[in-house]
Amino acid sequence: MKILGIGNAIVDVICKVDDNFIVQNNLTKSTMKLIFEEKEFKSLLSNLIIEKTISGGSVANSIVGLSQLGNKVGFIGKVSDDELGSKYEDGLRSENVEYFYKKKDEELPTGTCLILVTPDSERTMCTFLGTAGKINENDVDSEIIKQSEIILLEGYLWDEGAPKKAFEKAIISANKVAMSLSDQFCVDRHKPHFLDLVRNKLDIIFANEQEIISLIEAKNFNEVIDFGKDLKKLLVVTRGEKGAISIFGDEITENNIEKNLNIKDLTGAGDLFAAGFLHGHLRGFNQMDCLNKGREMSSKVIQQIGARL
Repeated sequence: MKILGIGNAIVDVICKVDDNFIVQNNLTKSTMKLIFEEKEFKSLLSNLIIEKTISGGSVANSIVGLSQLGNKVGFIGKVSDDELGSKYEDGLRSENVEYFYKKKDEELPTGTCLILVTPDSERTMCTFLGTAGKINENDVDSEIIKQSEIILLEGYLWDEGAPKKAFEKAIISANKVAMSLSDQFCVDRHKPHFLDLVRNKLDIIFANEQEIISLIEAKNFNEVIDFGKDLKKLLVVTRGEKGAISIFGDEITENNIEKNLNIKDLTGAGDLFAAGFLHGHLRGFNQMDCLNKGREMSSKVIQQIGARL
């Protein structure tokens, strides 16, 4: 297998809202909020009109993108034996993703993420993890990991306790480890742990500019470049309208964004960028071609509603 993803198995519920909805519900635009009470989540959902539901989660989106590019891929993520869990399983299989998890009747329901898309195409996420956040080392099969060229992890999944043990088991068994920092919320919440992962346990790191600046508490982007050069790992940073950059030791490569795109929804742009980049990496592309493949994938997805091509 080329790449095995391990992440939160989340059913994405995509809704269009105006900026007033974001303000009235005390949400911070363009970020992710974790909702811990199912009642609160259902109350928020009751005021929305659903545009689309898909089998999602950050790494799952990347894995689907890699599958669509012709790669043999798999995914591990925890769902419950409920209606959404069955839909999630069916959704991945329809995308030719091998799903290495057998759903069981769990105490918590399958995880759900409200993706609130405002008129400027930014997305604000409200996530009820449900059973997805309860992944543990017993859910991770070391033999499947050993048979994969790369495992791809997500910062959203990392947490103290059982998820941390699942991460550790996966990393120990892996041939090569890639991880997305996922969101500044995750970085700020787990900064010492993420910094240890980046410095000592990962081979490829995906982040946006805000996430990496927060992680290393940089004063400017030049400090990020210096950090990446000293790191001697493959650090890939997306920078919004400034494009993207990859840093591997003294090899620094930058590309620009696509122009004149009909942007409808930025949901999944980073996930599909990672998919494109990893597709190139698996095939031995140079860094510029990897960045360009990432740009191509993210450019396609932002011109439609939802994170499927």
